[in-house]
Amino acid sequence: MKKIIICIIIILQAGYSMAQEQLVFPFQGGKEAMSQFFRDSLTVSPGIIQKRVVGTAVFKFTANAKGVLSKIIVYYADDASLAFPVIDALKKSNHKWIIPDGEKTHDFIVPFIFSFNAPAEATDDLQKTVYNNYLNKNPIHTSDQLPLDVATLLPPVMISYDIAP
Repeated sequence: MKKIIICIIIILQAGYSMAQEQLVFPFQGGKEAMSQFFRDSLTVSPGIIQKRVVGTAVFKFTANAKGVLSKIIVYYADDASLAFPVIDALKKSNHKWIIPDGEKTHDFIVPFIFSFNAPAEATDDLQKTVYNNYLNKNPIHTSDQLPLDVATLLPPVMISYDIAP
């Protein structure tokens, strides 16, 4: 009798269990399409190239049911100069975002990682420029807590730029 009751409980419990819902990637075309869009749409400024700025910039933004962005927030940036090209590229991504069913808006967090394509040999000038950039960088960060609410952390977007020899 105990075995029958246990089996019935297991069967009932399995009936009420649901598999984890598969989420659609929140950018039209998927992860690769998102990465390619930002590589194509993000314009690295001449100032970033000249100063050989490298680092990470983390952004939070809200998308509505039509994929329109609002509330673009810089959570962190290794250098303030990295924020401006990302904001411009995010604005170009309107109508490309997909939010989960039943939500009017959804928050996303996306990190952008900047690096330059290093030449085969590092010159003294290149080393000096990179070192000076490190010493003089102007980071953006917060000294207080940041409410995340319900947000989706997206994979990082890798941005590599060429430097003139």
